[in-house]
Amino acid sequence: MAQPPYEHTPVLADECLAYLSLKRGGAYIDGTVGGAGHALLILEKVSGEGAVLIGIDRDGGAAAVSAERLKTRNASLGGHARCEVIHSNFVNIDIICNGLGISEVDGVLLDLGVSSNQLDDAGRGFSYRHDSPLDMRMDRDSPRTAADIVNDCTERELADIIRHYGEERWASRIAQFIVDARAKKPIRTTFELADIIFAAVPKGARRDGPHPARRTFMGIRIYLNDELAVIGEAINKSAKLLKPGGRLCIISFHSLEDRIVKRTIGDLSAGCVCPKDLPMCVCGRGGPGQGPILKKITRKPVLPGEDELRRNPRARSAKLRVAEKQNRAMPLNIDRQQRD
Repeated sequence: MAQPPYEHTPVLADECLAYLSLKRGGAYIDGTVGGAGHALLILEKVSGEGAVLIGIDRDGGAAAVSAERLKTRNASLGGHARCEVIHSNFVNIDIICNGLGISEVDGVLLDLGVSSNQLDDAGRGFSYRHDSPLDMRMDRDSPRTAADIVNDCTERELADIIRHYGEERWASRIAQFIVDARAKKPIRTTFELADIIFAAVPKGARRDGPHPARRTFMGIRIYLNDELAVIGEAINKSAKLLKPGGRLCIISFHSLEDRIVKRTIGDLSAGCVCPKDLPMCVCGRGGPGQGPILKKITRKPVLPGEDELRRNPRARSAKLRVAEKQNRAMPLNIDRQQRD
């Protein structure tokens, strides 16, 4: 079967390149390589003796296409960089680097969520705009599909998934309509599910805005692929891999994703968390070499500019947060009065 084209129009590309502080001969990881959009731009900037670029993607098709694109471009640049593309989940970033003999890197980029390629591929079942089997698997080697979720989960489970992951106010009603419909026959296609959701959402609630199926499809997809559970762990592992001064850039497209990114970076950027009335630090973060792991570079998320939104409307929900690895070998002053 021929591979889909896997477009590689990267979101917030200029901003990512600037915040990564790319340097020739550096080592960088694109944890969600997709069509190699960001990775190709990174390669252009870092190509040289000693340069390392690792791409990771849980979509095997995307990984294969990106590997070929990076190989071709690297050759045209002189072939100096070591380019590796791995079919895996970015939560395995530490295992991947260990297997490649890489102990630290200068920068990590994580571009979360579903890719445009997956949404536009009619056969993947991610979108209510294409009639296809209900699949939604980011990794096609995974055994469970969206059809399994829709047809096997209880009404309560479906309502919880749609409400929590899709942030859909009509979750209970949609779940009830799904259960009633599947009692007559299994729900197998995206159009079948979209029609059920359309009927479930009251007419007044679907008068304005996007298709009423959007939130439910998103909620099922996030739950099926366990997208939120791995974000915090991947950020922690990425932070450990960074060299002092190395940068971590994370692009999110959903409020639930961004909340986890913000909280995790905040936790890793916190210093001593002991009560102020204690005479000395006992939490371990205020002692020599035990300060914050990261420093926030962006206090607020970086958003796409008007020019980018005109070129790529799908970038409208993108948010970029950036943090820098601290040199924790430097003793920190733990005097309580100076800290306060």
